[in-house]
Amino acid sequence: MDFELALFLALVLAGLIIYWDRAFGRPKRMRQAESGVSARMPLIVEYSKAFFPVILAVFLLRAFIVEPFRIPSGSMLPSLFIGDFILVSKSSYGIKLPVLKRQIVPIGSPERGDVMVFRFPKNPKTNFIKRVIGTPGDVVTYHNKRLSINGKPLPLEVFDLVNWPTEEMRDRAKVFLESIGEENHTIMIDNRGSSRSHQVTVPEGEYFVMGDNRDHSNDSRYWGFVPEEFIVGKAFFIWFSWDSAGGGGVNWSRIGSVIE
Repeated sequence: MDFELALFLALVLAGLIIYWDRAFGRPKRMRQAESGVSARMPLIVEYSKAFFPVILAVFLLRAFIVEPFRIPSGSMLPSLFIGDFILVSKSSYGIKLPVLKRQIVPIGSPERGDVMVFRFPKNPKTNFIKRVIGTPGDVVTYHNKRLSINGKPLPLEVFDLVNWPTEEMRDRAKVFLESIGEENHTIMIDNRGSSRSHQVTVPEGEYFVMGDNRDHSNDSRYWGFVPEEFIVGKAFFIWFSWDSAGGGGVNWSRIGSVIE
């Protein structure tokens, strides 16, 4: 079940219990007290009153401000490692109604280079994270493992990655610094094999996304575009990291990193 929906249902249930107690339970206890009978507040009412403000705070925080996610795969290497725990801004691209996920206040739009979390168009119950490459109207070309936008190849330069996720990756991959406008980010390209050519024009209201691990990412090259209504938010911060690929343990060097 969607965690946001579960929080909403818990909030409604606690609220109904509190309302029932105020309308029926408390008056009954007051009448019993006047008759000299001591009546204790039901345990479920006590718990509801205690947890209602906590659930409400968590629900509002996740719905409108930030939501935590865990990186489950290596599709965004070397920018994001498996086991990184990240924060996603829920208001960067507009404010949406919780649960219904309909935008009510437009604030901004995804820009090229943003790392974006979205609901997978083929299975909206699953969240994906990729980098925005093409915005509406852009012509995106990927040929010989080189990316171009509107006919202009993105600048690339070799990047010396210090902390490789695994030694195997160090042996079979190269890392480059790729520039989209004034923003730079690292990408990983596998030395083995070739990549198929791809050229598309991004439709209005949709976005073309790719993983930074270019040869090992299930992205827009294979299943299409991300509609605006499927966008969850912009990833911006790594608050914790567990070294899943390296045998376990806290990856201290990644904690507190800003996502670029």
